[in-house]
Amino acid sequence: MLNKLILSSLLAVAATASAADLGLTKVIIALKPDKNPEAMSAERTALTTALGTALGVPVEAIIPTSAAVLNEGMANGTIDLGWLSATDVAKLPAPRPVAVLLVAQLKGRTTYDSVWLARADRPYTSIADLKDKPVAFASKTSTSGGTVPLNDLVEKGLVDPAAGPEGYFGRGNVWFGTGYVSAVERVLSGDSEAAAVSDYVFLGDKHLTPEQKSQLKVIATQGPVPTHVLAVRSALTAAQRASLAGAMGTLDAGLRDNIFGGPLVAVDEAQHLAPIAKALDTVQRMKL
Repeated sequence: MLNKLILSSLLAVAATASAADLGLTKVIIALKPDKNPEAMSAERTALTTALGTALGVPVEAIIPTSAAVLNEGMANGTIDLGWLSATDVAKLPAPRPVAVLLVAQLKGRTTYDSVWLARADRPYTSIADLKDKPVAFASKTSTSGGTVPLNDLVEKGLVDPAAGPEGYFGRGNVWFGTGYVSAVERVLSGDSEAAAVSDYVFLGDKHLTPEQKSQLKVIATQGPVPTHVLAVRSALTAAQRASLAGAMGTLDAGLRDNIFGGPLVAVDEAQHLAPIAKALDTVQRMKL
């Protein structure tokens, strides 16, 4: 709440000064490569035009090759804003080169859920039904398809970190994919009995076809998973950060939602990152 009040006050001050007046002559924003190149190119053009108009300085949108490149750019001052997962931010050692400026709000929430999906024709109704069964995780680095469900298994007393998930599901029965769809495809093909993914893989229209979703069901839900973060490099002043936050608030809702998934809101940084920080601590000690 305090962060929101401070940001509101600073936004009022920043609104009377352009980004150039605050010492920003150009703004670089880094985005994740999560769409086809043509769609991202059009969105980047629209985003840079809109933010440039709001800030009164040139804006450039780039797509780094990795989170490490993005983090390094924000540390050395070559990137001002970065669209990161909460996990990307929570993993950074203190003092972090970035701070949470705004976070995505999805359907009125700043968290979402991780789910286990199984074929609809299977008899499973909970994760307890999957003992000694082959399962798939989205990837070892996925937040909702890896870190959060693994931590949940430990919290439920099903998995011992020292033994890892194979201690529960069985040797050779744990598969880590290259993304949500790769894990779900294992379930649809019958190679795995369940897949850990984000809830929006099943609820949304971006990852699976209606036919694929009709063959699946949710058998377990875990979380909360903090939504993605618009991070700002820590070296920027409070007034500069407020100017950037104010500019993000001027974006057309359609463009904003296409790029960031929903409204961007201010939150308490420590509170937002707490669930994933705890899960990371557990999984980093786990045998995988």
